[in-house]
Amino acid sequence: MNTETTIAPVRTPKPKWLRVKLPTGKKYTELRSLVDKYDLHTICTSGSCPNMGECWSEGTATFMILGNVCTRSCGFCGVKTGRPDTLDWEEPEKVARSIKLMGIKHAVVTSVDRDDLKDMGSIMWAETVKAIRRMNPETTLETLIPDFQGNERNIDRIVEVSPEVVSHNMETVKRLTREVRIQAQYERSLSVLKYLKQQGIRRTKSGIMLGLGETEEEVLQTMRDLRDADVDVVTIGQYLQPSKKHLEVKQFITPDQFKKYEVLGLEMGFRHVESSALVRSSYKAQKHIN
Repeated sequence: MNTETTIAPVRTPKPKWLRVKLPTGKKYTELRSLVDKYDLHTICTSGSCPNMGECWSEGTATFMILGNVCTRSCGFCGVKTGRPDTLDWEEPEKVARSIKLMGIKHAVVTSVDRDDLKDMGSIMWAETVKAIRRMNPETTLETLIPDFQGNERNIDRIVEVSPEVVSHNMETVKRLTREVRIQAQYERSLSVLKYLKQQGIRRTKSGIMLGLGETEEEVLQTMRDLRDADVDVVTIGQYLQPSKKHLEVKQFITPDQFKKYEVLGLEMGFRHVESSALVRSSYKAQKHIN
């Protein structure tokens, strides 16, 4: 008779600095009502972003285009993976109208990866920026783009519509890239960021997550690599596991360590460093324009 008992692994509880206050305030309440009334789609709501109340109160929101099914299966990401639907060519106008209805001062636009498309979705990207410009001429823009597999013609379509900020996330350090991002390449992402600046994009930006098993030196090397690519802004936040199917959190980074990365990043020459546990790619995005 087998008397062995299987002991379930004990999950490390989230530390107190990861506790989030519920969003409040008049501006947040107004925008929440508009989102619900008109069924507007933002990453802020669908991704349950911890900074939603703060960003919305400052007139910033993030929108996702090219559908909600990604062709890649990154180990950290909660977006559904599979065969995407056909493109909705009314999407650019829908996003532009959403921004107008919400009265957004600074919009961040991101997307799933669409490796199934010949242009990787870059034409839809350009059309979305144009539609937002037409309908919201006072709204400033950040585009958080995929790597487009490094195809320069696709990247050029972003350059041609000239968003105020163009961002592409490294997500993690070089050693962990294959495990965390699977179909992405560390050097290719750096090349995309470097190419954007060489083609005249005034402000480039990238972000990384911590807590996946990286070392301090690996984080600092990633930051140095980003500076070598002439990146202006870096965001550094804590990775949180979306579900049991995703990569586990190996470590919760302390506030002091996040502060250390901020100080060292500014010393390296970054114009802005957003570094704390709850920082996400679009956190305080409106401040990264100037």
